[in-house]
Parts: sequence; structure tokens; C-alpha cells
Amino acid sequence: MKYTKTLLFSSVLLFTAFAKAQTNLDKEITAIESKVIEWRRDFHQNPELGNREFNTADKIAKHLKSLGIKVQTGVAKTGVVGILEGKRKGKVVALRADIDALPVKERADLPFKSTVMGEYQGNPVPVMHACGHDTHIAILMGVAEVLAKNNDFAGTVKFIFQPAEEGAPPGEEGGAELMVKENVLKNPDVDAIFGLHIGSGQDVNTIAYKPGGIMAASQSFEIHVKGKQSHGSTPWTSRDPIMAAVKIIDGLQTIISREIPLTEEAAVLSIGQINAGVRSNIIPEEVHIVGTLRTLDYDMQAFINQRMKEMIPTIAAAYRTEATLTIPEGYPITFNDVALTAQMLPSLEKAAGKENVSVIKAITGAEDFSFFQKEVPGLYFFLGGKTPGSTEAFPHHTPDFYIDESGMLLGVKTFVQLTHDYLGQ
Repeated sequence: MKYTKTLLFSSVLLFTAFAKAQTNLDKEITAIESKVIEWRRDFHQNPELGNREFNTADKIAKHLKSLGIKVQTGVAKTGVVGILEGKRKGKVVALRADIDALPVKERADLPFKSTVMGEYQGNPVPVMHACGHDTHIAILMGVAEVLAKNNDFAGTVKFIFQPAEEGAPPGEEGGAELMVKENVLKNPDVDAIFGLHIGSGQDVNTIAYKPGGIMAASQSFEIHVKGKQSHGSTPWTSRDPIMAAVKIIDGLQTIISREIPLTEEAAVLSIGQINAGVRSNIIPEEVHIVGTLRTLDYDMQAFINQRMKEMIPTIAAAYRTEATLTIPEGYPITFNDVALTAQMLPSLEKAAGKENVSVIKAITGAEDFSFFQKEVPGLYFFLGGKTPGSTEAFPHHTPDFYIDESGMLLGVKTFVQLTHDYLGQ
């Protein structure tokens, strides 16, 4: 009986200590909100384009160093990696935030509105955090501060601040793919990785996720059509590449609408750019077409790629022109490891409340977080950034893009919860 009482007393003490530690942790997370918002506003007001995030990286590195975290800079050009060791040996978990902005002119009327100008493809452009990466940076900086002050855990945390998620400038490497090449998931070897994306159309204090493919593979493609130039008044003396281009574009859409079982997985093919000609009365010699392909199934992707290779030169030949197709590999499917997602679902529900966590359908946007997930099990989820009751949500990548900052604290809480639970299992 004495042994039983001693054991019960010890259990009570252990539970009390754990509850007290959790209460202190919750208080620290709540207390850091004002810092997170301040950081976010600074990054928002001072955005930088992909592979050019020099000042952003410097601020991140200084913050991590101030916490006693080991810091690596210049990773994948402008990336920053922080390594925080717990008090005992254990697994290694990585947390990722993307840090680049976009060539978009901000229209939202904010006191911390961006008026920054940058350079993109040799041209001066306005720069804006029009996809919420500024919130991702601030959230992960907050997580780093909380965990650095509460590192009584077994294992190691890698904080990955990744540049160029929106794509490196033409002719350059960058982003998650380059980070993987530079062994960011090694030394120490990462066992699992977590990432989030804030959403302007999703209510604050909510989390959305999906096991398996949550975002599409993305491939850009270029088509070059060559014909014979002539005066616009005598089209019969030409081999009109514009007419061939129109028919090629029309034909490509039939691959999606007539050859793909869209009830199984979504697929999207869109043309975003057509360049041809200089005058109304000259039929040009060449046309350049640029588009994007989004798929959620690798077999579908391979099939569509093959049909494009077959269809484009054939249609061009029917109009006495020639056409070439270039399809780079692009981004893989953002694939949430099914076992890891099931394992960590209770952590998401603990952080946000079960009623605030929901499963969503896959979306046809793309994310280069997928390169990390090809190497190690990963979980990527969406964090709400829309004011509840708001009648209008401005889409990502637009001048009016807006995020409700009250949703950022849940991002900090969720990353901390995922980290502690994963390392503790």
C-alpha cells in the first residue's frame, strides 16, 4: 500500500509539473504575439524578391543568433538555417518558412504598406509580400524564440527560412530544390518536416489539411511556332504561325476536356503568355507561347506531357509551320505523408480546437515545399488569415491582398505543438 501511495504521489507531482510547464509555455506563446506582428509589419514594408532577400536574411539570422541558436547563412544563396538542440538526444524535426516577395504593386491602404521597388527580368518593378510570406517569417521567428526558451525536449529543431519559393530569377537556381541539393536536410538528418501557408480566404483561427496530395505538381512549358512572314494583305504568301498557334492552344485544351478522367484527379492547362508580331499589317515569322500545367497524379502528368509532344508538332504541320515544345521538370506534388498526417492530427486539433480543423480537397496551386517532402515525410497545412464575417477576401498574388494578423498566433502555437508532440513520441 505504501508503494502504491508513493507511486500515486509521484504521478501527481509529474502531472502537476507537466501542467505547469504547459501553462508557462502557453503564456509565452500568447506574450510573443505583439513581437510577431511587429516583425511581420517590418518584413511587409521591406519586401525582397527571390534570391535577393539579403536584408530579410540578415534580420532573421540576427534574431536566431540572439537566442543562442546555431545559424547557417547563405544557404541556397540567401537562405538561413537555425539549429536548436534540446537537452537530450532524439529525433530531428524541421520547420520551414518561405521568405521571398512578388513583383506586385500594393494597393491596400495600410500604415506599413510597401513602396519598395526592385528589379525583375532586367526591369524595375514594385515589390510586395502579396502571398503572406512575411507572416510565415514572423511566425517561425516567434516559434524559434519560444522553443529556445523552452528546450527541455529530446531532439533537435531545424528552422529553415527558404528563399525563392515563387521561383528563382531566369537563369538561376533557387528555392527548396537548391536547398535540398545543398543538403539542408542533412547534418543533422531531418526525420520529418512541417510547413504552413496562411490563406486570405480562410477564417482566422482555423487549420485546413489533407492527407496525400494537397497541392498540384506544376510545370511551365514553352512552345515556339515558326512559319513564313508576309504582308498582311497577302496571307496566302505566308505560313501563318499565329493561326497555327491558335489551333495549338485550342487543341491542348481538348487533352484536359476529352482525354483526362477528371473525376479521379484535377488537371489544369493554362496559357499565360503569347508573343508575336510588331505591326497590324505584317504576318510574323514566329510565335512564342508560355503556359502552365497543374496535375495531382504523376501518371496523368506523364500522359499529358506525351500528348502535348504528339499534338503540337502535328497541328503545326497541318498549317505548314513548325513547332517545338520545352517542358522543364517543375515542382512535384505537395504530398502529405499519410502516416505522419494521421500521427500529427491530434496536435493540430490540440492547437486550434478540434472544431477548427478541417479536411479540404486538393488545390491546383503549387508549392516547392514538395521538394522537401520528396526526401523526408512532411506535413503541410493551411492557416486562416481572413477576418471572420468579412464579405470579401482578396486573392493571393494581387495588389489588394490582405491578411488579418490575429490569425498568426495560431501559427506559432501549432508549430510549437507539432514540434513538442513529434519529438516526444
